[in-house]
Amino acid sequence: MTGANPGEFFVAAYETERLKTLSVWSCFGDADLGFRPAPRARTPLEHMVHQCVSEDSWMKNMLGIETALPALPAREDRLGFLHHYAEASGKRREILATKAADWWDEKTRFFDVEETRSWVFLRRLTHSSHHRGQLTIYLRLLGRPLYSTYGPTADTGGLFLHKAPTIYRYRSLEHLLAAEDAGGEWPELPGPGEKPPTERP
Repeated sequence: MTGANPGEFFVAAYETERLKTLSVWSCFGDADLGFRPAPRARTPLEHMVHQCVSEDSWMKNMLGIETALPALPAREDRLGFLHHYAEASGKRREILATKAADWWDEKTRFFDVEETRSWVFLRRLTHSSHHRGQLTIYLRLLGRPLYSTYGPTADTGGLFLHKAPTIYRYRSLEHLLAAEDAGGEWPELPGPGEKPPTERP
């Protein structure tokens, strides 16, 4: 990538992705962490472990981003994972924000091939998004409300083309952690509402 520092975009994207991941995690209760929707599916707890371990490994081994924190929280419960991932990802964000444009363009090892750091980091974002999407399915199966991640859901009003609103559960990471420590907040959601008539039967 050339021109402006691509890191500015990646750091801003990572900041929003951190909040999206933690917002989805926060919708599970401790009693949900062992839920396994299919014999070969991960539980929510195993997803949290994977997110923390894989992101720690990618950041350290492929991008050279060290936080001095362990990969996993000392207490592997819901609040333990929320606070640990918030702290670890926050430290990574601070380090990433210091990197110059040429750092992002340099090659690094990605498993058995070489790619630029910007390529690897983008792959990291999509990797996290993929697993977060799986967990939203778990929330639906558990009967939990689905707040927005990138846009409307059936619970926030239905389809974007019907002008459904985007409703996030928390406005910031700080808000999320403080609210979850106090028992959590569940903003009211409108549900899918009535579908407007269409031109097709």
